Amino acid sequence: MGWLSKIFKGSSHKFSEGHYDSSYAEDPNHYGPSTSGDVWSENDEEIDRAIAESLLEESQRGNRVIDCDSQLEEDEQLARALQESLNVANVESPPHSRYGHGNIYQPMPMYNPLGSRICARCYTEIGYGRFLNCLNAVWHPECFRCHSCNLPISDNEFSTSGNYPYHKACYKENYHPKCDVCKHFIPTNPAGLIEYRAHPFWIQKYCPFHEHDNTPRCCSCERMEPLDTKYVSLNDGRRLCLECLDTAVMDTYECQPLYLDIQEFYEGLNMKVEQQVPLLLVERQALNEAREGERNGHYHMPETRGLCLSEEQTISTVRRRNGGKRNMNMVTEPFKLSRRCEVTAILILYGLPRLLTGSILAHEMMHAWLRLKGYRTLSQDVEEGICQVLAHMWLSSKLMSGSNVASSSSSASSVLKRGTGSQYEKKLGEFFKHQIESDISHVYGDGFRAGQQAVHKYGLLSTLNHIQMTGCFPP
Repeated sequence: MGWLSKIFKGSSHKFSEGHYDSSYAEDPNHYGPSTSGDVWSENDEEIDRAIAESLLEESQRGNRVIDCDSQLEEDEQLARALQESLNVANVESPPHSRYGHGNIYQPMPMYNPLGSRICARCYTEIGYGRFLNCLNAVWHPECFRCHSCNLPISDNEFSTSGNYPYHKACYKENYHPKCDVCKHFIPTNPAGLIEYRAHPFWIQKYCPFHEHDNTPRCCSCERMEPLDTKYVSLNDGRRLCLECLDTAVMDTYECQPLYLDIQEFYEGLNMKVEQQVPLLLVERQALNEAREGERNGHYHMPETRGLCLSEEQTISTVRRRNGGKRNMNMVTEPFKLSRRCEVTAILILYGLPRLLTGSILAHEMMHAWLRLKGYRTLSQDVEEGICQVLAHMWLSSKLMSGSNVASSSSSASSVLKRGTGSQYEKKLGEFFKHQIESDISHVYGDGFRAGQQAVHKYGLLSTLNHIQMTGCFPP
């Protein structure tokens, strides 16, 4: 099962930045770009005052006679004064502002006649005084607020998502991805991009270095152990999350109702297993030792979770456990297998959720059925492929029926009915189906897909008859 690697620039939301100018010029032409940074601007009061003083001076002169040269000189002085007033903006104009993904915008002088400046937040006239021009609108300074915390934005930079402004810290808190394992913000890589890993089914996001820092994974659902949640340690070194632990089958006795359910499933397919094959739950070490003692068979790496044995061996089986689910004080005892038929026993790894245990058992039961029915030695992809088809069929039947995996005829059925049908268990069942469907190996993955295609086209029994006669799937 592979994991996804994601690299992206910023957030999936549109991200842009604005900048304030640190100096507030008292000038009517001191406006920032309408789509970028935030520049404080003054009204036209200074120009109006200069004009008013000039007019007042003219009225005080009355009918005083002046020569043309003096009049021209005064007019030139007034024109120069007005020009100097208009040029104040050029003296203290703000630096270029950065907006969006690094685009540069030049300040664009704007003139808003008195009465036309309406605040984009409170919708009242701004009038005389300072105001903010950004995001294609004008604002009272106290009205330009963060969309997250609702506090005024007074920093030199701000971020936007859509048409809403944010403090840079608030934007990061809302949109920068956090690691589901360590709960910290996922760091950027040397190129300045956010890079993370994600489980292909659960979409659990985590920092790339967690793949190499010995962070435990659940042996069932494969999710990494979060910092604020402790997984349960099994005796053989595996870790199990609490959700998977809730329906885990922990010993051989507890697995018997599930075994009966699988047998009934095969009978419903007209594939009854006539011989009584012992079923044993074992620890990882015992399973690996049994695999080494088996001369035939192909095993799914990196870890085998079930075996159908044909050889006589002595197996250390998990018979009982002391205490409740979280008490991992397991009791094992040796069990000698004797060869009465082509199959001596079916071994399943203990401590797995019942839907996973059931799918493994349905797979191994198919191996037993093929051997007991005298099927000749098949190629690995054909035998493992049809066994995966049966495991997938059993999972599908349990999910469609509410995953009631306990046999109604079993006196121990109440053991497996506890917690049946929870949303998480259904999700877990879909994950196990996804694992079978997306397996990339030639033997298990390609074999399953070829077998499933044949069964859908010809039916299960016709496919099995063709396999028995030809040793391969029908075309």
